Amino acid sequence: MTQIIAHRGASKYAPENTMPAFELAYRMKAEGIETDVQLTKDNIPVLIHDEHVKRTTGHSGYVKDYTFDELSQLDAGSWFSDEFAGTSIPSLEEFLKWIIDKPLELNIELKNSKIDYSNIEKIVYEMVEHYKLLERTTLSTFNHESVKRLKPINETIGVALLTSRKRKDLADYAKILGANALHVKYRLINKALVQQCKQGDLALRVYTVNKPSHMMNCFLLGCDGIFTDVPNTALMYRSIL
Repeated sequence: MTQIIAHRGASKYAPENTMPAFELAYRMKAEGIETDVQLTKDNIPVLIHDEHVKRTTGHSGYVKDYTFDELSQLDAGSWFSDEFAGTSIPSLEEFLKWIIDKPLELNIELKNSKIDYSNIEKIVYEMVEHYKLLERTTLSTFNHESVKRLKPINETIGVALLTSRKRKDLADYAKILGANALHVKYRLINKALVQQCKQGDLALRVYTVNKPSHMMNCFLLGCDGIFTDVPNTALMYRSIL
């Protein structure tokens, strides 16, 4: 059965990558949560998609130039709606403490394709390990060198290559890098890729799937998971199969 993973939380209904979005996804009965990690000036992993804070806080500057304390003062909810005014950017640690007693899979995307944060792989891995969540965590990245760096840390943890680029040997290439999962943009999905991943024992998950027709296509093709901003809709459509 295709797993329903809430993309940045239930991000259609609450500000992305915030605790309200994660709480809502959990209440909607999503089966996993996807979130994005970057590092602050003082090397604290925080959950925010953009390298720059402008879009979700209205402030200027890069995440890497703020300390965690400084970043915590920013309002990451008002841009979405007044209802969420005062919502803060959470740390990875806050998120892991919240999820530890909930039956949710974790997908942590390392946002290191534009800024290749030093040691982000090890910092995130060690925190997930500390909270004993390795068995239900996948670390993903668009950065091919980062995929290579992840494999030696732990041979068994989920490591996914993220890509929107088409290539004939995509499944084989992901395995060569050291990934055991492939996360692809919806337009790359077809029967051949699904078959290649099954043959190569690669988990195949698809982003960002919000249209019901796209959801149904992923379900019928047998994809392992979809990332969606509307987990409630995805669950409803999956239930009618």
